[in-house]
Amino acid sequence: MLHETIRLGLLTGTIKKADLERVTVDTTVQEKAVCFPTDSHLYHKARESLVKEAEKLGIGLRQSYVRLSKQALYMGNRYMAAKQHRRGRKEIKKVKNYLGRVVRDIERSVQGNSEWSALMRAGLDQARDLLNRQKHDKNKLYSWHAPEVECIGKGKAHKKYEFGCKVSYSVTNKSNFIIGAKAFHGNPHDSRTLKDALTQIVRLTGVMPKETYVDLGYRGHDVTESEVILARQKRGITQSKRKRQKRRNAIEPIIGHCKHDRSTGYRNFLKGIMGDKMNAIAMAVGFNLRKILKVILWLIFTVQCWREIKPQGRSYC
Repeated sequence: MLHETIRLGLLTGTIKKADLERVTVDTTVQEKAVCFPTDSHLYHKARESLVKEAEKLGIGLRQSYVRLSKQALYMGNRYMAAKQHRRGRKEIKKVKNYLGRVVRDIERSVQGNSEWSALMRAGLDQARDLLNRQKHDKNKLYSWHAPEVECIGKGKAHKKYEFGCKVSYSVTNKSNFIIGAKAFHGNPHDSRTLKDALTQIVRLTGVMPKETYVDLGYRGHDVTESEVILARQKRGITQSKRKRQKRRNAIEPIIGHCKHDRSTGYRNFLKGIMGDKMNAIAMAVGFNLRKILKVILWLIFTVQCWREIKPQGRSYC
């Protein structure tokens, strides 16, 4: 789809072939449509999910803790809101204990049944990971229904952490047309994503950019196929390159428009790792189509004005 928008952009004159040789690349966080992760909420969701799966398979549980877990969750949240942290932690501990009891109950029930054990294995492993994790562990579980969600800190003043995945966008430096969008998992450093971003550009356009403009987060890259120019770089910068270097910041509002200029909002509602990749491309396609549509409407308006002015004998420039 993104390849087709690039083809249409070249066909309608929205971008020129020469624009593909100079690009700007930047990364952002594509937030997932998940609740803000808290231990108490994750314990409660895990217990609910395991009880539901056990009921589907016909596994008999000694106790489901439906009402007790919900009551402890609500009371814990209320105590924490009232700054009564000691009481709040006590209630959250109850929610965790209820989850542990359900996990052990299910493990005992499926011990002699290979079919049940295979069907419940993923959920039980996820719950065990949730119960055993410590405060400073890496690669934590942040959402029960979306385990691929990662915690990414971009240093924003208003939002310290964002939960989703990292996405790289590649834009033509002159015409601000998106020619690459790729989701990355594992929270890689920006410099490790640049080569994949350029590979995608070559695959979609057939052109390897001569110049690639990036911010300081890409220091330490291993790209040799294209000249990578960092923000505020002084060495080897001509006057024309300086002008293009100053246009690097133009990618920031483009990313903002991709996120917010759509009815579903800035969060990703598609499921799984494949959903993250599809959403990143869909946002880029939507942005490009809006630019192409503006050019088409301008051409229609120009032709209409020319038809109205021509019979009156006026010159039209």
